[in-house]
Amino acid sequence: MARTRGSHSDITGPRVERAALELFARDGYAAVSMRRIAAEVGVQAGALYNYTPDKQTLLFSLMKSHMQDLLAAYDAWEAPDDPLGRLEAFARFHIRFNSERPAAVFISYMELRNLDPEHFAEIEALRRRYEGALVDILRDGAATGVFDVDDPRITAFAMIGMLTQLNTWFRRGGRLSLAEVEELYWSMLRRLVAA
Repeated sequence: MARTRGSHSDITGPRVERAALELFARDGYAAVSMRRIAAEVGVQAGALYNYTPDKQTLLFSLMKSHMQDLLAAYDAWEAPDDPLGRLEAFARFHIRFNSERPAAVFISYMELRNLDPEHFAEIEALRRRYEGALVDILRDGAATGVFDVDDPRITAFAMIGMLTQLNTWFRRGGRLSLAEVEELYWSMLRRLVAA
């Protein structure tokens, strides 16, 4: 157990968020109490309430930060103008961004059920923005005859699910490097939409 400090002056948002992120990802939101987060940070449980009003708000903050970071990074990502190039850029971006944040990705997908309706709606709106970028790529490709997709929205959901699932099994130092896995995934996605 972490040492409890007498002063609350050194509690920072990032320390609390890191501890909550790791515990939620490892043990699940429902199983983690504010006391456990406080112990991980090394403070009394009551001190956490100087940072966050409750555990629900902390979960929401973690998810919102992840989605905002994802959207900002995607908006800054360089992509070609053609639909095939944009699809490849989206796939590579998604793999690279999320492979660096497995705990945040896990929480963002697995703990949605624990958000209250207002928080859920806000996170869902951010997710729709990101998913919408892929839907637009698929629609543009279908409209120009580059892609053959029956339903761009459902295809986008399937692709994002496939790309995100990589985090559950990929381990650095395994049989394949991340670059090799990225190539395999891009090859599969390209065949999935091929006209």
